[in-house]
Amino acid sequence: MHTAILTFDGYNELDSLIALGVLNRAGSRVSIASPTPRVTSMNGVTIDAMIDLREAREADAVIIGSGSRTREVVEDPAIMSVLSDLDPSRQLLAAQCSGTLVLAKLRLLGGVPACTDLTSKPWVVAAGVEVLDQPFFARGTIATAGGCLASAYLASWVIARVLGVAAAEEAMHYVAPVGEKEEYVARAMRNVTPYLEPALM
Repeated sequence: MHTAILTFDGYNELDSLIALGVLNRAGSRVSIASPTPRVTSMNGVTIDAMIDLREAREADAVIIGSGSRTREVVEDPAIMSVLSDLDPSRQLLAAQCSGTLVLAKLRLLGGVPACTDLTSKPWVVAAGVEVLDQPFFARGTIATAGGCLASAYLASWVIARVLGVAAAEEAMHYVAPVGEKEEYVARAMRNVTPYLEPALM
């Protein structure tokens, strides 16, 4: 399994890097995908892209991270034209906070309600999407999360969809705080499992 985490200039470190860390615990390939060789976060952290956006289009799962410049991203025809090949019929698609706006602008939500952060909510609503007051929601092969730390829920959902619930629980158990591991795993699974098909349970 290959998961690409779309990460743009102004990215939120908690969105892209928590998801990357949790997904890596499942032993799958995870790549930071960016439109440029390097991107700088909203807090000044510069990282190198591992793949470009064109390669990300071929990943088994794509997580769209958020950041302070997402509204610029959705107005950039060069970026959006590349991302127009994302396809929920052959990929898992997930978005974190303002990344939900990218899915909305690509018309990939198709009437599916979504989660986002409080700052991004007005933009997502203006794009014609019903925003839910909860941290995670998924329908079929599309998932969204709202709030930086909900990125762990997106990662858990991707792992559960591809490798099973036990693998998701194991990955979350590894990263959860000592003394609170069972509580953290239970919370993650409580948010994710209602949106998994019965065959995956």
